[in-house]
Amino acid sequence: MTYTDDKRIILTLDAGGTNFVFSAIAGNKEVAQPIILPSHGNDLELCLQTIKNGFNAVKNQLKDKPTAISFAFPGPADFPNGIIGDLANLPAFRGGVPLGGIIEDQFKIPVFINNDGDLFAYGEALAGYLPSINKMMKNAGNQKQFRNLVGFTIGTGFGAGIVRNGELLIGDNSAAAEVWLLRNKINPESNAEEGISIRAIKRVYTELANISSTECPEPKEIYEIGKGEKPGNREAAIEAFRQMAVVLGDVISQVLTLTDGIAIIGGGIAAAKSLIIPALLHEMRGSFSSYSGSTYPRLMQTVCNLEDPDELQLFLTGETKDINIPGTNRMQQYDSMKRVGIGFSKIGTSRATALGAYNFALNHLDKR
Repeated sequence: MTYTDDKRIILTLDAGGTNFVFSAIAGNKEVAQPIILPSHGNDLELCLQTIKNGFNAVKNQLKDKPTAISFAFPGPADFPNGIIGDLANLPAFRGGVPLGGIIEDQFKIPVFINNDGDLFAYGEALAGYLPSINKMMKNAGNQKQFRNLVGFTIGTGFGAGIVRNGELLIGDNSAAAEVWLLRNKINPESNAEEGISIRAIKRVYTELANISSTECPEPKEIYEIGKGEKPGNREAAIEAFRQMAVVLGDVISQVLTLTDGIAIIGGGIAAAKSLIIPALLHEMRGSFSSYSGSTYPRLMQTVCNLEDPDELQLFLTGETKDINIPGTNRMQQYDSMKRVGIGFSKIGTSRATALGAYNFALNHLDKR
């Protein structure tokens, strides 16, 4: 399923607590200049008017009429029915607001709303990392194709989305892939987001550098300190990212145990991948111990770092051989290597989310 050459135009919105970013996409490419407006998340009437104004501003740039509207919105929500619930960063929506119905009534075209983490994963699965890696596998002569992808976003919070065979897993309560509520390995009394987020990096750095929270730099600067590019407590910076990577590696391992595919990481903190990858892989390649004292890998699949050229090549080629089908002269390719891949978004989190919104809308329109 691909919409690379599709001419239909979908209006998109990436809704954040501070700003709303409006655009339009056709054929997996932006066809309008993005419009950025303040969200006014404390005033429902002003927020709704901002959404209408933003979509109208983008619509006025187009020569052709849009087919639908599709946008990323934070939860909790009843996404299939377009109802937004009690949001922490957009408090005006408390009590439940039928946002989908409001916008659909205004523009007279179908409206689709989804969680931003879900749409990030969907964009990577349909128009980003997954089709790219499958094309590379085909070019390498391997008939195996991957159909499952989990996308993780790390920033102010920790989110995810799961895509199976081209379909987004939403769940019966619009609450699938709420990975932020998985257990934190380092501090089991707290959830994973307390160890995988901007505040987690800053908290650990503050504690180890023995400074006040007001003195703590942002994660970008902490990363630069850890790389030795800026003055500061380098050991504390490296340890802050190491601890986050341990918690992240544990979460990804648990999720991949269920989904068995590729994991792609995005979000602002993903830019610090050089400080994240070593501890992340060490955690995922760790082992469990049985009561009898024996040990075994925590994952049955080989974990391949898709950022490393040698491991990428191993992932692409696998362990393939041609085996004979008994009683015939025919041969069949057999790849005996079970493996999962870990990569970082190549197209960027914002673009992947927008492409996810675009592809989700067209996919559902085509099913009607």
